[in-house]
Amino acid sequence: MKVAIVTSDGDYVDQHFGRARYYKIYEIEDGKIVNVEMRQRGVGHHAPGQTHEHQAVEPNAPHGTDAASQDKHAQMAVEISDCNVLIAGGMGRGAYDSFKAAGLEVILTDFSWIEEAVTAYMENKIENLYEKRTH
Repeated sequence: MKVAIVTSDGDYVDQHFGRARYYKIYEIEDGKIVNVEMRQRGVGHHAPGQTHEHQAVEPNAPHGTDAASQDKHAQMAVEISDCNVLIAGGMGRGAYDSFKAAGLEVILTDFSWIEEAVTAYMENKIENLYEKRTH
């Protein structure tokens, strides 16, 4: 199993998915971390050479639900298509729905330190705060 965590520095969970520059990937087997890698994000709002623009779908539509955003989210999902889980501090509804549709378990957390988030996930002690943050 692989767990991707968005980060800008490799130590802390980025609190805004779209601003993170990297994915820190943990490969877990038999309850132990067997490999860790950093991947630079090639697609997304703050990836090298990218801009942060969304088109309005309709008034009061959730952030990131327009067609162009959905296309970018699908491209981001391809970057971590070998992963099972994505952990972030926060992300818009459009990104969340796109990653879920790509088959990822998406968890929004208040854990700041990546090591704590991974340990909590491995011990089944991490709470997904998505519902609390959007409703």
